[in-house]
Amino acid sequence: MNSLCTLSRHGAALVALALGLLAPHAHSQQAPWPDKPIRWIVPTAPGGPTDMVARLLGEKVGQALGQPIVIENRAGAGHAIGTEAVARAAPDGYTFGMVTTPHAVNPALVKKLAYDTLKDFEPVSWVTSLPLVLVVNADLPVRSVRDLVEMANARPGTLNMASPGNGTGPHLAGELFRQTTRIKVAHIPYKGGAQATTAVLTGEATFYFDSPASALPHVKAGKLRALAVTSTRRSTAAPDVPTMAEAGYPAVEFNGWNAMIAPAGTPRPIVARMQAEVAKVLAQPGIRERLDAVGFEAVGSSGAEFATLLQKDIAKWAVVVKESGMAVE
Repeated sequence: MNSLCTLSRHGAALVALALGLLAPHAHSQQAPWPDKPIRWIVPTAPGGPTDMVARLLGEKVGQALGQPIVIENRAGAGHAIGTEAVARAAPDGYTFGMVTTPHAVNPALVKKLAYDTLKDFEPVSWVTSLPLVLVVNADLPVRSVRDLVEMANARPGTLNMASPGNGTGPHLAGELFRQTTRIKVAHIPYKGGAQATTAVLTGEATFYFDSPASALPHVKAGKLRALAVTSTRRSTAAPDVPTMAEAGYPAVEFNGWNAMIAPAGTPRPIVARMQAEVAKVLAQPGIRERLDAVGFEAVGSSGAEFATLLQKDIAKWAVVVKESGMAVE
């Protein structure tokens, strides 16, 4: 009888040991990442440059991860609505956000921002870089940036610059241009980039810092004239257009960007995996060619590199916003 009890106890111990050894493996099998679709929140309307980049990458990254990437557009409030949705999401690896240059501007621009730009997010990757193109109507007797500045000085307060709205990238580039050159021009905020481009095409607005994807087809058609790009080197999409530095205004440097963030507290292995997959997609020649064609430069940095860029831009644009007096409630 005692021997049977002893065997029974030994058997129970062996079963318990086996279950204990299997438990970690069983747990890891129950919760792989990802095991369901992943949401990418885009703080702009469908069809814009950021949305285009998100959808182009999302399809390829989803294939690599074995789960679909679902693009969710939440536009409004200078991108703050969509970005707040990322900040409030569960940090479980199933919500990421695409952000652009206004992410670095909003701390100075928005009086009551509903999140902390540095503390409420995990930086994942600097995804792309995007210069703007300074354009005027092709019928305007302006052939260079210096010509535009001279015209503005000769007719103070009569020229105007278009933008897709207060605090947008084109508005910031325009303000930087205005502050650097000290020209007196009016700012006309439109409801979107398409309307701003149309305003220059019709002559309603004098100039606009447009995206290459929007501006260059009109430049090639002879309806707009490209005076300069705002990057430090010439754009692959417009190699014949000089940089602002080449045009004599090196301080007017604007490189818009798209980047990926996650809610603060998202597990680091998941953040690292997403960063790695995004970088792999951006390294594909076909993807780079598609981005180059519309003026984007593929980056695919580490989260730390994007964090450094973000802090630099927060400081830079705070100065421009303060001097311009722009503000959003």
